[in-house]
Amino acid sequence: MHIVPTSRRALLSGLAGTTLCRAAIAQPFRWPQRTVRFIVPFAPGGPVEVPARFIADYLTPRLGQNVIVEARPGAGGALGIQLVAQSTDQHSLVFTTGSVAILPSLQKNPGYDPIRDLTPVSVISESAMAINVRTESAIRDLNDLLARARAVPGRITFGSSGVGTTTHLLGELLKVRAEIDMLHVPYRGTGQGLGALYAGDVDLLLTDASVPIPHIRDGRMRTIAVSSAAPITALPGVPTVASAVPGFSMVLWFALLGPANLPPQAVELLAREIDPLRDTSVLAQRMEAAGGKLLVTGPEELAERIRQEVPLWRQVVRMAGITPE
Repeated sequence: MHIVPTSRRALLSGLAGTTLCRAAIAQPFRWPQRTVRFIVPFAPGGPVEVPARFIADYLTPRLGQNVIVEARPGAGGALGIQLVAQSTDQHSLVFTTGSVAILPSLQKNPGYDPIRDLTPVSVISESAMAINVRTESAIRDLNDLLARARAVPGRITFGSSGVGTTTHLLGELLKVRAEIDMLHVPYRGTGQGLGALYAGDVDLLLTDASVPIPHIRDGRMRTIAVSSAAPITALPGVPTVASAVPGFSMVLWFALLGPANLPPQAVELLAREIDPLRDTSVLAQRMEAAGGKLLVTGPEELAERIRQEVPLWRQVVRMAGITPE
């Protein structure tokens, strides 16, 4: 048996280590290495699932791996978000709404911290919300609404799709910023709220901007204001809340986030691949027609939105007297 002298063994070992190190450095980054999951934390068939599936189908050939969409509803969206926040496989992402920044204010333990436990990939889109009345309502416009709410505090009623939903919080934010008092009436979804509005059970119904479009065409509904900072083409002639309450702006936004351990190269790859969708895709056209806008911002703007909105919604929830569950 040939024995290599100690000094020579050390030299050969060092050379081998250096070679292995160089090989590791030269190894190209490969992600994804298997199927990527977009977790939608809401019931199947909802408004979040449409853009999620569109983008998943778009990314599949570009990433060289299947991108699939899985609905994981529960706990107002917290269950699906928590699933991704606690995942370790680097291939599960959550396609969700701005509720990711709202739920920590509404739940004592949502199971995740939106800043610590998630990696922002991109804001995907945003949509205005709408303040709607029956066509025959005595409330003429937004200024009239504000005047009536100030004259008879607590008498104007507004319907939403449930306690803690974005439509509920739109009403609460309006109360805070306009310094008015209105009575919230929660319903189980928009459909039930529409029935209540037409039956005269509530004065207003707050919805996303796509909801009133067919009802306006049918002559059954009027939209007196949209919540975005600027008017939207889908509802021409409808003023913004900001026209009467300076600085007011609230939008429903969709976003893509990964777990905390998602590699920066994966974030960069995803953001780069979906960037071309912003201006020319069919999805962009569909969203504009429904009162939305495809943004595809990249990770920095999403991180900033979350940083700003978490304390905002804590304040609004506290002032609204909503007790976290």
